[in-house]
Amino acid sequence: MKKSIRRGALAAMLLAGAIAAGAAGAAAVLPGHTADTAIVGMQAAEAAVLKKGSTGGEVKEVQRRLKEWGYYTGNVDGIFGSGTRAAVVAFQKKNGLAADGVVGAATYKALGMNDSYNLLAGQGTTGNFTSSDMYLLARTIYAEGRGEPYVGQVAIGAVVLNRVDNPAFPNTISGVVYQRHAFTAVSDGQINLTPDDTAMRAAQDAVNGWDPTGGAIYYYNPAVATSSWIFGRQTIAVIGKHVFAI
Repeated sequence: MKKSIRRGALAAMLLAGAIAAGAAGAAAVLPGHTADTAIVGMQAAEAAVLKKGSTGGEVKEVQRRLKEWGYYTGNVDGIFGSGTRAAVVAFQKKNGLAADGVVGAATYKALGMNDSYNLLAGQGTTGNFTSSDMYLLARTIYAEGRGEPYVGQVAIGAVVLNRVDNPAFPNTISGVVYQRHAFTAVSDGQINLTPDDTAMRAAQDAVNGWDPTGGAIYYYNPAVATSSWIFGRQTIAVIGKHVFAI
């Protein structure tokens, strides 16, 4: 036990040293990692940072929250312009953060978007899934099940991953999600909605191995489903409004 603690402390010291050295421009690399791995990790963290000129769903979510809290008065359009920067600065000052107008790790956390940062920075993912995979999984969960209980949202993520592992389906998250007629949210455009933190946590839990369905590869809402074929699948779980089947 003591040896494990010492190793953990040493790893933490090495990590801190690597970050400091990287900031100073030195080519510090942790044991067991290549220089390329360290660079990719730093690039991922850099890509997660939002600043003037950034665009996309995360910018839109930052704007939405800042507008709701009275810091931002512009359009929630996903474009990080001068108005968004001014709102971020005001928020940072109010919360005792460095008022640089940049949404980095500390500002994400203060905004309640820590999970967004972790996913975009590629932290906390497992297997061969990239941060883009994780974000698409979260979008799918949000679009398909944002009104469901948390366990039901994780279950939707688990179904997507179960399909990835099943030879009858595409072997990537994007392939599964965008398979023709596979998900209603893709057909009606709701897949393009910005996921909330709950959907992002559900995506992470699903990737970490939580499968509340017990191996389902299908789900449907019996109140709105019209396919007689899906009713013939074997039910293995009912969570919220969804029936999960194989």
